[in-house]
Amino acid sequence: MPLAGGLTIAMAAGRLSFRNITALAPMVRVGTLPMRLLALDYGADVVYCEELIDIKMAQCQRVVNEVLETVDFVAPDDRVMFRTCEREKGRVVFQMGTADPDRALTVARLVEKDVAAVDVNMGCPKEYSTKGGMGAALLSDPDKIEAILHTLVTGLSIPVTCKIRILPSLEETVRLVQRIEKTGVAAIAVHGRFKEERPRHPIHCDYIQAVAQAVSIPVIANGGSLDVVKTNGDIGEFRKATGASSVMLARAAMWNASVFRSQGPLPLEQVMEEYLKYAIQYDNNAFNTKYCLCQMLRDKVESPLGKQVQAAQTNAEISKAYGLHRFYLQTQEQLQARRDALQSSREPDRPVMEGDVTTMAIRFERREYPPQITPKMFLLEWSRKEKLEQPLYETVQRSQDRAFQSTVTIAEKKYRSSLWEKSKKFAEQAAAIVCLRVLGIPEGRIGEEDSGLVCKRKREGRANGASEEEERSNKRHVANRPQKTETSRVTTAGNGDNHREEKAQP
Repeated sequence: MPLAGGLTIAMAAGRLSFRNITALAPMVRVGTLPMRLLALDYGADVVYCEELIDIKMAQCQRVVNEVLETVDFVAPDDRVMFRTCEREKGRVVFQMGTADPDRALTVARLVEKDVAAVDVNMGCPKEYSTKGGMGAALLSDPDKIEAILHTLVTGLSIPVTCKIRILPSLEETVRLVQRIEKTGVAAIAVHGRFKEERPRHPIHCDYIQAVAQAVSIPVIANGGSLDVVKTNGDIGEFRKATGASSVMLARAAMWNASVFRSQGPLPLEQVMEEYLKYAIQYDNNAFNTKYCLCQMLRDKVESPLGKQVQAAQTNAEISKAYGLHRFYLQTQEQLQARRDALQSSREPDRPVMEGDVTTMAIRFERREYPPQITPKMFLLEWSRKEKLEQPLYETVQRSQDRAFQSTVTIAEKKYRSSLWEKSKKFAEQAAAIVCLRVLGIPEGRIGEEDSGLVCKRKREGRANGASEEEERSNKRHVANRPQKTETSRVTTAGNGDNHREEKAQP
């Protein structure tokens, strides 16, 4: 897709420019990958991710997701905090919440190769941001603002920007932005409201205009979604009213991202369906998907469709509400085929120690075993033969996609597959396979020479008989122990999408 507007020349030079652009504003729980891609489709030049807190991001690992063809930044609890892809690489701005120059630089360097620019949030007035000295709290500490921005500008190879709110007086605001300009930032976004004001209050275009006249760097006007910008044609009017180089849209884009279309808006139903397709393709957290769709529905959230969306717990259920269940199933098949192809192309997996657990990337494929035989049966019989305690299985469920992972303990050693399975039973079988392969014990696969571990009666018995045998295995499941449910390693807020995702739950 060709680059939009004034971005063509800017990107040809290999560095993102913020002059004469229209941008998707950073919005908590909204600015995740599906919404950013949708905004680009409709004509946005630049897209900002939601504010991500430096402390949490600093703990993340950069992971190339070959199945989704994304780059994921994954927290220690396996939560994806930030997901991006090649499509937006030259046009996505990573916004962080920070109050520490060194930590800010650590996070910025972590994402530097995968984003077009880094932005520091200095305008969010919400407590979750200000209580840590971040967001709008920084406005009262210009020395810290200067330290953070100077550290980032001198330490990065990509542009650095910031987003502020206006100060109590015009003079204070101008003095602050002039000080910010001297740090070397590439642009400054100005939300034309005071820290105490909310969207219902009118925007102060005169303050943004004064800022634009006081500095030479691009100024991005923000805050006009309700007062000024209702259609694409209003974007130019907002730019003129503020004298700004560029415009950044938040709520207007959240309600209907086709506001970026120069040809005019699309029906909301079409916009929601196109958003949902991206959410399915990129395995977006279901609660985040639901939150964004409810924001689009606005006063229709109590309609029959709105109630279906609110009741949904998975992307599969949401897709049914929009008549996209076939698309969902087809996408899942494509993703699974990609997983299988990647797995078959790799060398045989080698054991890896993760703490005290031996792991291998192994998936249980039911078709590789006779109907009445499972790896768990072989492990159970082997433990009996060796006069060991029976295998213990501990299973956890990942809430973002309801996948399972199991760890089996035998002879005081633990084994686990690093891959997540679609069911608890499959997860246990995968753990058993890891244990059997590491120990060099037969697992009962089709074509495998008879080891004598499982007697002929069991091998030829009914499938449900085999499962009864398995159930005699002494196992324990996290999900079935109320006093331990909090040990599940991944919380409901899973797409990683942001630091407040739990609030999107019904």
